[in-house]
Amino acid sequence: MASLIDREFLRGGGLSQALAQAERDGLLRLTSAQERLASRDRMLALGWNPGTDLWVFAYGSLMWNPAFHFTESRIATVHGYHRRFCLNSQVGRGTSELPGLMLGLDRGGSCRGIVLRIAAAQVHEELDIIWSREMVAQAYRPVWVKARTGSDTLPAIAFAIDESLPTYAGRLPLDEVARRIARASGPLGRCADYLAETVAHLEATGIHDRSLGEILRRVRDIRGSPD
Repeated sequence: MASLIDREFLRGGGLSQALAQAERDGLLRLTSAQERLASRDRMLALGWNPGTDLWVFAYGSLMWNPAFHFTESRIATVHGYHRRFCLNSQVGRGTSELPGLMLGLDRGGSCRGIVLRIAAAQVHEELDIIWSREMVAQAYRPVWVKARTGSDTLPAIAFAIDESLPTYAGRLPLDEVARRIARASGPLGRCADYLAETVAHLEATGIHDRSLGEILRRVRDIRGSPD
């Protein structure tokens, strides 16, 4: 499934434009370019040594549709956070009538994903792309995490859910998660496709997330289709 979110779409402010009506309807608050730049620079000041490469931890769609340039990827584990469908989506992959759910890093446990290395000379440019995507609206908070890859532990930027915002869905029962994902779709596509792509990429990478696999099974049962 081709994603509507690609590099040029993000560089041109396409995601902000796509979500502008939702902001006018009061469904979310978009961040300004100045806010995103300040947020990016705060994160760099907290954990990046200028002139060195930088790692980004991917656990959802950044794995299968990163839209930014990187030079290396590795399977990694982050402790202190786990992958969960905990972000309400009333615009991108859902509507106010049938809100969907997107993945976030929630507190506790651990998460296996991949870390992507950005070359030192491209750090600012590529983080601008990432911030135009992950931080376009109030939903996530960027954090520095320790990503373990074999014998190495790498500092990496990740995007955790902001539990203080109304977009945080909390810990929903599995049946409710499956029902919402099965039914929701929006301008950026279907929640069911987002889930299927994530599970497929995890499996192809050798990562088996039993929780996501069970949600996918229930979603397919609800939809009556293996798509």
